[in-house]
Amino acid sequence: MAEHRHFREAAAATGTSQPALSGAVAALEESLGAQLVERTTRKVIVTPLGERVHEHARRVLASLQALTEEVEAARRPFTGPLHLGVIPTVAPYLLPTVLRLVRDRFPALELHVHEERTPSLLEGLAAGRLDVLLLALPAGGASPTRDIPLFDEDFVLVTPPGHPLAGRIDVPRDVLLDLDVLLLEEGHCLRDQALDICREVGADPAGSTTRAAGLSTLVQLVAGGLGVTLLPATALDVEAGRTDRLAAVRFAAPAPGRRIGLATRPGSARSAEYERFAAALREVLAELPVRIVDGEGEGQ
Repeated sequence: MAEHRHFREAAAATGTSQPALSGAVAALEESLGAQLVERTTRKVIVTPLGERVHEHARRVLASLQALTEEVEAARRPFTGPLHLGVIPTVAPYLLPTVLRLVRDRFPALELHVHEERTPSLLEGLAAGRLDVLLLALPAGGASPTRDIPLFDEDFVLVTPPGHPLAGRIDVPRDVLLDLDVLLLEEGHCLRDQALDICREVGADPAGSTTRAAGLSTLVQLVAGGLGVTLLPATALDVEAGRTDRLAAVRFAAPAPGRRIGLATRPGSARSAEYERFAAALREVLAELPVRIVDGEGEGQ
């Protein structure tokens, strides 16, 4: 209720009926002897006391989940459900490898994949909805995380095939000053990373009115001649392979890039399990165009 502010939406999110949820909230209010929500015809307003009860409830549920995880991890590692959150600029390119690893090495693991943007993933991790995240590091967010690095990858400049830079492998970063760099819409960490790279050399593409919700749309805009864009190396073969109207441009060393890894809750009962999972991931991800990073953050 506190998250959705609407009985119907909250009921759908919890897999129950609206009357059952309304009755449960009313029963809780009667038990506590206090009003937790104000009901209107259009939405629900959570009272100040209701907000405090909500925070207590989140902590109680997180503690209960931690207890369950600790017992299960001690009994049988790599078994039962694991809720993995993945950012959209990683999911299409790494998930085939990740799913193959789980199928081959951890067949008793019940993997649930959630593709969401970074802020939503971090909220889900803090609330206990997600167990581990696969995303760009550092994870950041309001709640602390334990980051486990996996690999570093370069960014590649993607242009139309007739562009003067098409096919070059040694371009300096300052070429971005003279280019119309297309970006993802706000909320994607890749957008922020691309902006940082551009601003390092004095370019600022944030004023462009052209935006894309995903990398597939972004490269199609480039193929249509609207500009250029930055792609992570792991996405290049998949996205550029969809059309013959794209060319890759490699930056001179050291190329701009990003670090990808896992993020978990500090002190999780499954920490040892996640470390083993990360080690197995590094083995299978080495076949991709990346530089594997050990658990201490050093390149291999």
